[in-house]
Amino acid sequence: MSTHDLHHEEHTPRWVKPYGDTHDDGRVQLSFTLPVALDENSKEAARQMALQMGLEEPSVVHSEDMGQGFSFYVVYGQCKHRVDMARIKVAKPEFEVLDKDAINAKIAESMGRKMVVVGACIETDAHTVGIDAIMNMKGFNGHKGLESYHEVRAINMGAQVDSEDLVARAIEEKADVILVSQVVTQKNIHLDNLTRLSDLLEAEGLRERVILVVGGPRISHELAKELGYDAGFGPGSYAENVASFAIDEWIKRKAA
Repeated sequence: MSTHDLHHEEHTPRWVKPYGDTHDDGRVQLSFTLPVALDENSKEAARQMALQMGLEEPSVVHSEDMGQGFSFYVVYGQCKHRVDMARIKVAKPEFEVLDKDAINAKIAESMGRKMVVVGACIETDAHTVGIDAIMNMKGFNGHKGLESYHEVRAINMGAQVDSEDLVARAIEEKADVILVSQVVTQKNIHLDNLTRLSDLLEAEGLRERVILVVGGPRISHELAKELGYDAGFGPGSYAENVASFAIDEWIKRKAA
């Protein structure tokens, strides 16, 4: 254990609860919509809803008419629950995040050719922001995308791509990595979509040959592994996170 880890442990309380005005007061703020018009009864309904959620002394601090029989509420209250930090162990891929130059050098040294990455938003998903942030030249938030890596051949197929078409393109391009971006959809259709892609790769005998990565606003590494993927990346991930994992995983597979 490093000195940093020891320092962190000394200053991290084992049991924690939300902080609002004073330490351990449990104060939280939540928002939700009710399918009723805004009036005094609906405000009371929102308050009682918060009570049933377990909040103590809830109060409606903001309400808004959304039209057509819908209303929006912000409720402030006190949460009585606390969490044991010592029991929390979040699954995450183990690899060192390198910068762009180091990634290019590692790919050149280890592979002796460009790494081929095929990316897409699959099926009905039309949200390209995530896949573009990782793949496109300009990237996102000052982090250049994979198209700017001279040792990566980045192929962005865009949005609403059928899984069969993605697999076919991956075969055609001899992809090392398939990167899928999925926004959480109604009735969890995104889970069916992601599972179907993994199953298609299995059926084609490609699953062990490609590194399969998924990213999205509500994607966790644990969920990705459950769905048959090698890694999952949530918010705050950039091209260097994905590329660092990909080359690390490629090297591990070659050594196995």
